Amino acid sequence: MSSENADAGSVHDEPVWDVVVVGAGPAGASAAYAAAVAGRRVLLLEKAELPRYKTCGGGIIGPSRDSLPPGFDLPFKERVHAVTFSLNGKLTRTRRSKRMLFGLINRPEFDASLVEHAEKAGAVLRTGVTVSRVEQHGPAVPDRRTVAVVLSDGETVLARSVVGADGSASRIGAHVGVKMDQVDLGLEAEIPVPPTVAEDWAGRVLIDWGPLPGSYGWVFPKGDTLTVGVISARGEGSATKRYLEDFIARLGLAGFEPSVSSGHLTRCRSEDSPLSRGRVLVCGDAAGLLEPWTREGISFALRSGRLAGEWAVRIAEAHDAVDARRQALNYAFAIKAGLGVEMGVGRRMLAIFERRPGVLHAAITGLRPAWNAFADITRGSTTLAGLVRTRPLARRALDVLDRRQTAGQQEPAAREADVPAESDPTGVPETGARE
Repeated sequence: MSSENADAGSVHDEPVWDVVVVGAGPAGASAAYAAAVAGRRVLLLEKAELPRYKTCGGGIIGPSRDSLPPGFDLPFKERVHAVTFSLNGKLTRTRRSKRMLFGLINRPEFDASLVEHAEKAGAVLRTGVTVSRVEQHGPAVPDRRTVAVVLSDGETVLARSVVGADGSASRIGAHVGVKMDQVDLGLEAEIPVPPTVAEDWAGRVLIDWGPLPGSYGWVFPKGDTLTVGVISARGEGSATKRYLEDFIARLGLAGFEPSVSSGHLTRCRSEDSPLSRGRVLVCGDAAGLLEPWTREGISFALRSGRLAGEWAVRIAEAHDAVDARRQALNYAFAIKAGLGVEMGVGRRMLAIFERRPGVLHAAITGLRPAWNAFADITRGSTTLAGLVRTRPLARRALDVLDRRQTAGQQEPAAREADVPAESDPTGVPETGARE
């Protein structure tokens, strides 16, 4: 509640918050934390009661880890040192690393911990409330520096700036005018397994390049539970479901009853999509910010949320529409200069992967530079965009694949010897390689 706005608040018998954040996932909690540590009065609204389940593999890569609040204790369920890759169940190979590649978390406790850090920084949390719309003009808005956040029960919350972090079906995103040009369907099952099965997966994940264009599946171990999921383009619902069923059966897990089965749509923004409207910003899934190829969203949520919280503070301090607009444009520039560039490279990778999955599989399993690049990205030493920018070999390889993609050449068959090696829960012989 802003002291400088006490008069506006008294007229409407409502306090005026400096920043209201809608949605308490990683993006919203990060935005609330960033605004609260800046000393502003922050209200964090969440429609669910926390903790709550979220369809997500739960992989925490380097950029996610580096974006967490100081002193944040990551609740890892597993530390990953090996990745098994397969091409629709075939050509299976495991690559290993002496150093940890990334960690796995359960989203309910991870998200709840992020919210706790925002609260410790001074943000006020309200759960069980649904936002129906925001208004920047009209009788509910006392002046041009105020946004009205209207709840489903009719209550109005006033703010100097608003951050929309309310997920991929965001109402705040609709207000801003966010446009999506890629929508994918993710299906996931949380499968409790006995200790003998869990031991086979300890410290190792599986990534399977799937049978549908742009699809892939994953197995992420989390103690006595395996998170098994697949993702592909929306519109292939039946085929995606069949892929998950076949994937689970192929892994020998069909006899175990999932504790949770869920689905979720992921949405990637179009490049010209807005990130703000007036004093309202969007971040995370609400802005369509995620990596288009892997559909990794946690790091994008944490990074964009932090930026949104920082610029929401500046917008809250803006005394006129021109200054507010300037700060909103600065926020958009920061997003596009960082995450937007990464998304551009991700789009190129997805276009290649949709047509030539065998080439990428052969590269990452058979070429040390490609595996090292994968390891560097997961650890946070670089990003896809950084890789292309700083490594001439990666840039040339991507350019070559781009040209072949444009030319519409036939995908060459990926050929690799299927040499039996260590026992693997996929039931497919594999070769092993160590970083």
